[in-house]
Amino acid sequence: MIPRYSRPIMEKIWEPENRFQIWFEIEAHACDAQAELGVIPKEAAKAVWEKGGFDVKRIDAIEAEVKHDVIAFLTSLAEYVGPEARFVHQGMTSSDVLDTCLSVQLSQAADILLEDMDNLLAALKRRAIEHKLTPTVGRSHAIHAEPTTFGVKLAGFYAEFKRNKDRLEIAREEIATCAISGPVGTFASIDPKVEQHVADKLGLKIEPVSTQIIPRDRHAVFFAVLGVIASSLERLAVEVRHLQRTEVREAEEFFSEGQKGSSSMPHKRNPVLTENITGLARLVRGHVIPALENVALWHERDISHSSVERVIGPDSTIGLDFALARMTNVIDKLIIYPENMQSNLDKLGGLIHSQRVLLELTQKGMTREESYAAVQRNAMPVWLEGKDFRNLLKADSAIEKYLSHSEIDDLFEMSFHMKHIDTIFLRVFGE
Repeated sequence: MIPRYSRPIMEKIWEPENRFQIWFEIEAHACDAQAELGVIPKEAAKAVWEKGGFDVKRIDAIEAEVKHDVIAFLTSLAEYVGPEARFVHQGMTSSDVLDTCLSVQLSQAADILLEDMDNLLAALKRRAIEHKLTPTVGRSHAIHAEPTTFGVKLAGFYAEFKRNKDRLEIAREEIATCAISGPVGTFASIDPKVEQHVADKLGLKIEPVSTQIIPRDRHAVFFAVLGVIASSLERLAVEVRHLQRTEVREAEEFFSEGQKGSSSMPHKRNPVLTENITGLARLVRGHVIPALENVALWHERDISHSSVERVIGPDSTIGLDFALARMTNVIDKLIIYPENMQSNLDKLGGLIHSQRVLLELTQKGMTREESYAAVQRNAMPVWLEGKDFRNLLKADSAIEKYLSHSEIDDLFEMSFHMKHIDTIFLRVFGE
């Protein structure tokens, strides 16, 4: 991921220094277990920890010649450790190091993403409670439907991201898996106790059947969950972008002092942050299909998945981390215009209350078909001619047989639409 959309905390996970440090710890912990089993001298395992090290530039230089990253790393490590390095990597294969390392990195990334989600959830909750009873129009097909509140809108997003956090916690647990099983995963050259020791030291579970690699269904689930989170971010971003449209202007991204929206039009205040999030969501989601295609590898292993994961591992987690942090900032500083929300509620001359009239007429004795026709014939002139819905209803002789003018007035009370807001908030946020 380019620096423009990267945060240092997530970038560090994917830097060579962190990757090689994890490789070193895998090898060193494996040496400890091998020493306990009597496979290698205890002095050799001790030497790995005491003298072990690596040089990134040296590894790159060696790899340029040998065309194998793990061999290049082991060669660099041996230059630090000395003669005892011959006992390193005993009975192991490259995938033992690579796959276990990737599990650690994805676990580290998931921990940051979970913290990001906590921050976003906190922002959504705070703003939802703040605008719990701020009336706004609900839209279906982008057209005015019935009243809701801005707090209910945000509570819905809170519930969605809470589900996403739960999914990510499950995906993190599933991906945190260790495989130290040797060629084709049979443990022929290495004792399963080594795998268990390394897993314990790194905070991982063991892979029951690794076939030389960790099965990629685990990774597919992980990246699919990231894709779902990205889709939820886009849904929230699109909501903000729509609400910021000049014709709507119910909410707006914070516009800082000195910020400029256009190189040519000084008046512009554009929703650039949520547009960025929308774009990043497309990238993260785009990595899901390659992750799914990685599941079907040949026999006990091939490396067609490797090039994919070297791209989607960093890019998906870095991009999603940035998008979550940016969205938290957007929600924290979101400018909200209750007066414009009320103006939009009033824009259609009361049509947002049409269902209440429809239902009340059926309660009073009209058939549903007659009621629908009566309400619709009074609604259309409001759409087409800008007339007042309430006055048209009061002037309709067929409706007048069932509803008095005061009863019609009662059907236009906004409080009707807010009577269960507390129930919704209790379901979402609890006590």
